[in-house]
Amino acid sequence: MFSIPGKQAVTLTPAAVAQIRKLMDSKGHQGLRVGIKKGGCAGMEYTMDYADEIDPHDEVVDQDGARVMIAPMAQMFLFGTEIDYEISLLESGFKFRNPNVTDACGCGESIKFKDVAELEAERAGRA
Repeated sequence: MFSIPGKQAVTLTPAAVAQIRKLMDSKGHQGLRVGIKKGGCAGMEYTMDYADEIDPHDEVVDQDGARVMIAPMAQMFLFGTEIDYEISLLESGFKFRNPNVTDACGCGESIKFKDVAELEAERAGRA
């Protein structure tokens, strides 16, 4: 696990907290599980799914009544990320402000991360 004592793996903006709480309340889920998967033109994509139970290996972020579980394989890549919820005339959805992203495609759905060795070295330096 790549957490630093006293620091959450991700933070949520007030808009994200409100949307996650609304989804949790209306659907009766434990929260949202965030992960990453291979895909897209830049190589990786974020995933978000409803979570009905907390996996013991998940990193759990509870913030103001909103709960996000980070899948084990995504923890290193999401550390330091701010999750926001934005509404515009054309679309609405969760947005990730991730300091570990080195490139993103034009559609904004696909990202590329720093390599694993670089991420591990950064985490070791912060601990």
